[in-house]
Amino acid sequence: MKFLLNQIKKYDHHFQKGGKLERLHPLWEAQNTFLFTPPEKTHHGPHVRDSMDLKRLMITVVVALIPCTLFGIYNAGYQKFLASGAITKMPLDHLAMAQHLDIFIAGAILVLPIIIVSYAVGGIWEVIFSIVRKHPVSEGFLVTGLLFPLTLPATIPLWQVAVGISFGVVIGKEIFGGTGMNVLNPALTARVFLFFSFPIDISGDKVWIANTAGHVVDGFSGATALLIAAAPEVTDPIHALTHFSYSQADFSLHNMFMGFIPGSIGETSTLMCLIGAAVLILTGVGSWRIIVSTIVGAIGMASFLNLFAGPDLPSMLALPPQYHLVMGGFMFGAVFMATDPVSAAQTTAGKWIYGLLVGMLCVLIRVWNPAYPEGMMLSILFMNIFAPLIDYFVVEGNVKRRLRRAEAK
Repeated sequence: MKFLLNQIKKYDHHFQKGGKLERLHPLWEAQNTFLFTPPEKTHHGPHVRDSMDLKRLMITVVVALIPCTLFGIYNAGYQKFLASGAITKMPLDHLAMAQHLDIFIAGAILVLPIIIVSYAVGGIWEVIFSIVRKHPVSEGFLVTGLLFPLTLPATIPLWQVAVGISFGVVIGKEIFGGTGMNVLNPALTARVFLFFSFPIDISGDKVWIANTAGHVVDGFSGATALLIAAAPEVTDPIHALTHFSYSQADFSLHNMFMGFIPGSIGETSTLMCLIGAAVLILTGVGSWRIIVSTIVGAIGMASFLNLFAGPDLPSMLALPPQYHLVMGGFMFGAVFMATDPVSAAQTTAGKWIYGLLVGMLCVLIRVWNPAYPEGMMLSILFMNIFAPLIDYFVVEGNVKRRLRRAEAK
């Protein structure tokens, strides 16, 4: 490492102001700060001493995403093996270690190209805008480049990944001024663009699934748990989930919590999302208030709607609250998307209000919009728009209360 640092110092002057490669300074600085601690530091007080800079914050989020990523790779391979008939649905502890390794490798072949394309194309856009604006390359893309692939099905065409991440970075972030200026979550902006532009390949109700009544295929679009529960002919969603016979998917509550079901790469396992939540909360990077309030909002709205369930109303009205928490991308969105420190509410009270509304809107969209039973993506983006307004009213309320106390004295 010392040799590498010496080489960087040797050629550093070419990229500084007046050097022949001055225009490439943002790219040079990006690789320097990625490999080593930035040499710049404050020398005069007063100043705040804090070890959590932007790079460490983003790296912490990436670490929190590792459980979802690794499980998503394994589950993609597991669904592929089910589809090909290489294995049948059985307890996983019955599989030999070599079979587990084969499943993981098969999943990696599907998932890793998606992640690589996301990082490569999105990274190119980041560098282009940094060079043009003469700004440092932001570490914020480390998170966006991984979050976006985890919201996609495993069979998404790679060219669509490139188009989606381009839209998310350029339209969702850079036109607002870059990291810290964006109104919407860039990863969700990229996904919603793909959802409305290419609904056949990526949608909220049909994603990669396993088997077709014994026919050997690599994968095809079929019903997920949310689509089954929301089907017009369904009157008892729990019965429909547990007696679904068109694939080998097991949509029991336990299996949906663990994540061995068809779905987007990183969203199927509630357990892995909770592990990531623990990392974010313990390190102080993620807001526990937003996570908890989002869950409370969903439980409260689902419990309220259960009171109106009936044979002539949408079947999703009868879906118990705990099922909403483990189906679709709810927990992934609550942990990694709703807590985005840029696009979420900033005030303490605002975070509670913001999270409650995200959870409530998610359930409302799932219940009353049969064309899109997922709901989490749209609810977060909708609340991203209103987050500044929520903070404004919270701050104004605090100011008025303090003025009243001051006048009373």
